[in-house]
Amino acid sequence: MRYETRRIPGSLLGALALMSLSACATGQGSATGQVSAPVKVVYHINEGLDQASNGLRNIRNHLSADPQAKIVVVTHAGGINFLLDGARDKNGNAYASTVDDLSLRGVEFRVCNFTLQSRNIDKGKVHSDARIVPSGVAEVSRLQAREGYAYLKP
Repeated sequence: MRYETRRIPGSLLGALALMSLSACATGQGSATGQVSAPVKVVYHINEGLDQASNGLRNIRNHLSADPQAKIVVVTHAGGINFLLDGARDKNGNAYASTVDDLSLRGVEFRVCNFTLQSRNIDKGKVHSDARIVPSGVAEVSRLQAREGYAYLKP
């Protein structure tokens, strides 16, 4: 039995490669028909209200570009301030409305319990959509090491 090999024209190969890349980039699948998993990102906020404002803006932009992204915001130290009752940005806007909006879009917020304890902050003052975790830094590292989250720090 004899097999004949034929050369596929470069333009056809290029077109096939482009179609495959396009399908993967749009989340429609790959050449094997598999659908790609959503991107998972942890945003690390620990420096206060300016960093929180930047981070929330980055997250809104991120979701505009990739609505399927799985985003977790982990806060500790001064980074928890925007998630406390009555917190406002430098323009006087309540952070709570932005957090509410992002929560409805699937963003998760986590607050470090060590920070709450060291600053004597009652857990009842934390935004109701935020989950309290034992340690902010341990949560960031767990999400990266065990759950494959990419790390971003605004």
